[in-house]
Formats: sequence, C-alpha cells, structure tokens
Amino acid sequence: MTAINTACVHPDQFALDRHPCYSLGGSHRFARIHLPVAPRCNIQCNYCNRKFDCVNESRPGVTSEVLTPVQALAYLEEMVERIPSIEVVGIAGPGDPFANPYETMETLRLVRRRFPKMMLCLASNGLHIGPYIEEIIALEVTHVTITINAVDPMIGALVYKWVRDGERPLKGEEGAARMIERQLDAVGRLAQAGVLVKVNSIVIPGVNDTHIPEISRVTKNLGATIMNCIPLCPVEETAFENLHEPDALMMARVRLQSGQNLSQMTHCARCRADAVGLLGRDQSLEFTETMQAYTQMPTMLDTTRPYIAAATQEGMLVNLHLGEAEKVIVYGHDPVSDEYEIVDVRQLPPRGLGDDRWKKMATDLSDCRAILVSACGPRPKKIIEGFGLAVIEMEGLIEEGLEALFHDEDIPTSLKRRFVACGASCAGNGQGCS
Repeated sequence: MTAINTACVHPDQFALDRHPCYSLGGSHRFARIHLPVAPRCNIQCNYCNRKFDCVNESRPGVTSEVLTPVQALAYLEEMVERIPSIEVVGIAGPGDPFANPYETMETLRLVRRRFPKMMLCLASNGLHIGPYIEEIIALEVTHVTITINAVDPMIGALVYKWVRDGERPLKGEEGAARMIERQLDAVGRLAQAGVLVKVNSIVIPGVNDTHIPEISRVTKNLGATIMNCIPLCPVEETAFENLHEPDALMMARVRLQSGQNLSQMTHCARCRADAVGLLGRDQSLEFTETMQAYTQMPTMLDTTRPYIAAATQEGMLVNLHLGEAEKVIVYGHDPVSDEYEIVDVRQLPPRGLGDDRWKKMATDLSDCRAILVSACGPRPKKIIEGFGLAVIEMEGLIEEGLEALFHDEDIPTSLKRRFVACGASCAGNGQGCS
C-alpha cells in the first residue's frame, strides 16, 4: 500500500509512484541521490544546531563533503553507473538550497542537460525560493518539499530564532510572518504550475503539535500533495534541547488529524544531505571516499561551451586582474575560417558582494569555457572554477590565448613568463586584492 490516499491522487501518478518519498511502494524500487552543494542556511530554528547535525528537513546538515556544481555532476555520473536504479536527483542542503542559489540552480542546470529524463527535486524552508520558481519550472523540477512548522506567526515565533531576509535578521512574530508569507506563496505557485509539493513539519511537543493539522488544511487548499510529519529530535545547545521527542501516540494523533487534509508520508528515513541509494538502505557512508575524490577533481576545460572571455583594458592584451575588471570581451571561434570574433561585451557584477560576486560572474559567463585574466586570487578562482568556468592566468595578446584554448592546447610558456600569481593573502572578497 502506498502513502498516497486514493482521494488525494495527483494527476501525475507516474511522478508520484517513482519518487521514493512520495510512494511507499516506490521507496523499495527506485533510488535517489542528494547532491550536497548548499552549505549555508538563511534561518535559525530553535531545534537546530549545525554543530550537532541539523535535524531540519530529514537531517540535511549531515554530509561527508560539500561539492561544487561541476564536482556534483561528475559524482552523479559515476553514481548513476554504480546504482542504475537512481531515478531522482535532489538538493536538500546541508543548509538551504536558496541560501545558496547560485550553486543550487547551476547544479540543476548541469544535471538537466546531462540527464534530460532524470526526475529533479528540491527541499527548502521556502524563504528565498520565490525568485527562482519560474526557472525551477522551466528545468522541469517535478518535486519540491517545503518545511513549514507554523502558519500562525505567534507559533512560528516560538520555532524560529531568526529569519534572515536582507541585511537585518528578523526575529519574533515579524520574522515568522515573513517566513510564512514566503512559504505559502511558494506552495501555491509551485502547485499551480504542476509541481508536486510535499510539506514537511517538525512535530514539537507543546509548541506546534496541535497546530500541525491547521498547516495541512492551509497547504492542502494551496495545492500541496502530501505531508511528512517528522518527530522532533532534541539537539544539544538549542532552545528545545530539554523537550522530549513526541511519543507514538502524539505522532499517531497528529498524522490522523492532518491526514484528513493531506496524505501522510509514514516511511521517512530522515535522509542525509548526501544520501544515495534506496530510501531504506542509504549507501552514503559506503561511497564517502568516492565523493571525497571528486572534491579534488582538477578543473577541465568544457569544450561544449562556445566562447572565451578576456579581461582587458584596451581590447588587445590580457592585462587586468579579475578583481579589477568591470567588464569582459567575449570571443567566439569560426572553425571554418579559423578566425576569432567578438560576440559580446559583458558587464561583470559589482565589487562588494563577497563570494556572491564570483558565483554570479560564473553564472553570467556560463556559455564561456574560460576567462583570461592577468591574475586571480585563489579563493575567487576556486569558486568560479566550481561552476565550470576555467580561470586562465596569463599576460600577452588575447589572440594568442584564444589560439591555444580554442585548439585544445596549453597556454604558451611565453605568456606565463612574467606572471607572478596572487598569494594566499589575496582576500578574494570582491574588492580586488588586499
């Protein structure tokens, strides 16, 4: 018997049956893999301490490694070979996917291009998913989980210590109200577009246990498909560390009452952020060394990308540090005439964004296989190359760099001769070298 009640069957029964979290029967046949590319979080729950492995949304704080988008794709390719039953690729942390939107969206793009028939899913607290919903739909993400612990700001204020939306953390009912508004908007928009929405709720005795059925009623009306009531697991050094885990009677009551509105998932395995394999047989620890090997993967030039960008002052020489450059010239190659032509001049993200400057830069240049610069700090280089954009440090004629890279050759030694690399002291903070 599946976890889906016949009265609540979604029209896309195929997607329901093949996702192990949405179908009890499917959990025994179809494997899933979580790609841990999202380490940051944008809220602080009173039951979560990242030092002790976050219990929020199926324990997304637990992972052996954090991968870049390019590393994640390479790791996925190997795991699909080793576990052919993988049907679903998900991103569920170890923080929140949309506290890490550049990594999350680039990973989804890479996976969709490489595996056009793979089911994609996301698990988020919903705070910052809104601006990305249109692309999520365009990428054919079929399943999204939103963790909603309250639809009443008074109760939400007891659950969330703070909510970061902009520069200032919001606390109390103000923060909870903002959170709930964004979550419910996301559920409605996703469901209206045909995405299967699962609502996760942490059952916290004495805080929201009697409120969970109201969450199910509100989200059902917005189009949610299924609900997963997860018992609180008290964690040290949190506001709820002295609360008890809800007993079987409380969980049965909560699920029975909530089940009047939404089908209940009862086979949750509290998956790790790097989970892989069948739901009841997580193989993440078995493949820890495999994942670790991909964190050391050297950057390879992606020759499927048609262009190369160059940081230049006058358009002839590569002579700008990446941190100094405000724009780049983008070049294409005509293989018939073997000539190079300018296809675009692109403005780069402004300084002062920290690491997000490099992530946005890599995203804005996602059709380029490389960017030619006179120098680049180690941190910006690592971030940018994690998105598949090779950073080539050289000095000299742009055309000589293009000649080498468009013909799959190494940059000539003469172009590297005068170069002195940025040291480890380069801040890489979006302000130029310190």
